[in-house]
Amino acid sequence: MAIQLQKKVPVSLDKVDGGPKNIIAGLGWDPEVVNGHPVDLDLSLFMMGANGKLLTDEYFVFYNNPASPDGSVFYPGDSRAGDGDGDDEIITIDLQKMNEQVEFLYIAVTIDQAEERGHHFGHVKNAYIGIRNAGNNSVMCTYQLNENFAQEDSLIIATITRNGGVWDLEAVGQAFAGGLGTLVELYQ
Repeated sequence: MAIQLQKKVPVSLDKVDGGPKNIIAGLGWDPEVVNGHPVDLDLSLFMMGANGKLLTDEYFVFYNNPASPDGSVFYPGDSRAGDGDGDDEIITIDLQKMNEQVEFLYIAVTIDQAEERGHHFGHVKNAYIGIRNAGNNSVMCTYQLNENFAQEDSLIIATITRNGGVWDLEAVGQAFAGGLGTLVELYQ
């Protein structure tokens, strides 16, 4: 049974579904056309050191950099419209391969071309992040985006933090305006 994540309440991945070391972060949303364009969400992952900054730019995994240098994170492709059931975009994470200097993983969701198209999270319907055990594909944790961020186009939806020898997952739901560039500037 999946745990329904609550904002600011960490969950130890070791206590969920046998403590898998290979996980999948999945993003899903319902299709929506606004101002003549589909609302296009993008999933990305920031891999940061103890100082809260990217180890290097290559540790930012997204549609233009689909794999981390240590081989622990992979983004297999971009969905443009949120069509179909289930996850529309995923990122696979192998916690065993993770560079030892990585202390924080920030899972971000942004809206592609939000400013140009007049899109924001208030247009997004039924968005969620789900964390699955890659070994058996079981859903470990989910977080439903229920807030109506009517001016924001970027969101840190969850963090995974190294806590000694275990990893803790926490729903964040912190929204920003300014697109993906704003988040990159924060963590670079």
